Amino acid sequence: MKTITTTEELAQFCAEAKSQPYVTLDTEFLRERSYYSKLCLVQMALPGKDGDAVLVDPLADGLSLEPLYDLFRHESTVKVFHAARQDLEIFFIEGNVFPTPLFDTQVAAMVCGFGEQAGYETLVKKIARENLDKSSRFTDWSRRPLTEAQKVYALADVTHLRVIYEHLSRELVRTGRQKWVEEELATLLDPRTYTNLPEDAWQKVKTRTNSGRFMALVRELARFRETYAQTNDVPRSRIYKDDALLELASTRPATAEELGRSRLLLREGRKADVVEGILAAVRAGMEAKPEDFPKPDQSRDQLQVNTALADLLRVLLKAKSEETGVAPKLIAATSDLDALSAGVRDLDMLQGWRAEVFGNDALRLVRGEIALSAVGGAVRVIPV
Repeated sequence: MKTITTTEELAQFCAEAKSQPYVTLDTEFLRERSYYSKLCLVQMALPGKDGDAVLVDPLADGLSLEPLYDLFRHESTVKVFHAARQDLEIFFIEGNVFPTPLFDTQVAAMVCGFGEQAGYETLVKKIARENLDKSSRFTDWSRRPLTEAQKVYALADVTHLRVIYEHLSRELVRTGRQKWVEEELATLLDPRTYTNLPEDAWQKVKTRTNSGRFMALVRELARFRETYAQTNDVPRSRIYKDDALLELASTRPATAEELGRSRLLLREGRKADVVEGILAAVRAGMEAKPEDFPKPDQSRDQLQVNTALADLLRVLLKAKSEETGVAPKLIAATSDLDALSAGVRDLDMLQGWRAEVFGNDALRLVRGEIALSAVGGAVRVIPV
């Protein structure tokens, strides 16, 4: 098995890949000690049972990934990943590029009836009829040299992927569901998916109260934490976790001495520059004007859910899921069924392929244009 350690070798392999209909890819990375993922290895394989499969060592001195990014821009070769989100985030952050055209076998598998969040190991067993050696699953991919076992493990993530891709792509053609997958991949190829704005960080903090002043403090403390984490490339939880953030928003320390009494603040959060940032964030939160308080979206909490109608929508969703072989959660979230019964119409399930599979009939059910009937063990849609 070949390990590429020079830009020239990578350029040669990527030139060969450009002549192929597709290339399979995967990455190994570390993120436990940093905000951004540290890319440690790239695996690539070309079509065919005996097609070339290589490891690319991005940690090798002098190696540039630009030939790989150039391949990503090559529209004639499909770039195949499994569960691509974290891989795409790495390449977007490091190279400001997305692999196009993209095929994600996890998304395709969900559309083709393999259930929710179809795992790679499951697909290898069901489609490739192989078993994976997962002994190297938990390993430090930044350490060199890599062992033979690690190399074998890493390459298996792209060699079996060839069989899976070819099977799923044929199935999508057979069922006419290629556009379904394309719609799902649009989110993965949107830069906003990987952009964490410090001013929006507060929206990810779960709170038990929506008091205006308290939420202003949460906003400023979350903003500082996100900015510090990004600037210093450290996990946000190492600065302070959400429970500590909420404690600070409640206790509102005004001095370093008061801050020192915090029960939940970790060692990283007691460093001088972090202490200064926390106190500045608390001051900003206390000085915020009422008209500038953050306003959590409580619209869903105030909906008048029609429970009976929501239950009927759940029955319809289950029937459509069984009919199409697509997992219910991929088609519609339970909360969206409640929202639809309460009159909300700006919902994903009423757009694109979801409307075709479920949303259009769901609206007809809400309007009383269809009814549901149980025939044996099946649910039938009956026009009214």
